[in-house]
Amino acid sequence: MLSIVTLLFGTLGAPEILLIVLVVLLLFGGKKIPELMRGLGKGVKSFKEGMNEISDDLKETDKKDEEKKE
Repeated sequence: MLSIVTLLFGTLGAPEILLIVLVVLLLFGGKKIPELMRGLGKGVKSFKEGMNEISDDLKETDKKDEEKKE
C-alpha cells in the first residue's frame, strides 16, 4: 500500500532533497535554521507529552470503571 506522501509527491531522490535544502537555506539563512529546528523539536516533544498524558488519563479511567464493575 502506498503512503500518502508517495501518492502526493512521488519519490524524492537526492537531487530533489538537495534542492529543497538549498531553497530552505536561501529563505531562512544559516543562522535561523537551528532556531527553527529547536522550535520544531520543542513542539514535537510537547505533542508527545500531551499524547502520553491523554493515554495515562484513559488508562486511569478504564481502571476506575473496572473497579466499579467489581
